[in-house]
Amino acid sequence: MIPKEVFNRRHFGTPEVVSLIVINYLVTVIDIQAFAMCTTIKWHFWLVLVLLGAYNFYRIRRNPEEFDRKTLIAYGISWILLLAVFFLLRTKAQPC
Repeated sequence: MIPKEVFNRRHFGTPEVVSLIVINYLVTVIDIQAFAMCTTIKWHFWLVLVLLGAYNFYRIRRNPEEFDRKTLIAYGISWILLLAVFFLLRTKAQPC
């Protein structure tokens, strides 16, 4: 039989900031590969980034109790690293 303690354990799931950072990286890398790998950046790239920013704003405003000062600093650092990823991938841009 299963011990009773197994059912009393709490699982809080993945923190909201971690899932938001992962979503940001996945969407941005796919967006860069699809619309910004030529020498010119297509307008679709900027549209996807605006929609991603709106989604981030919505998620942060929806769960303000989960985004304290430490998590917002980590979130800001992730955006700085995401900007570095953008420039790293753009250095390999080829003329289309």
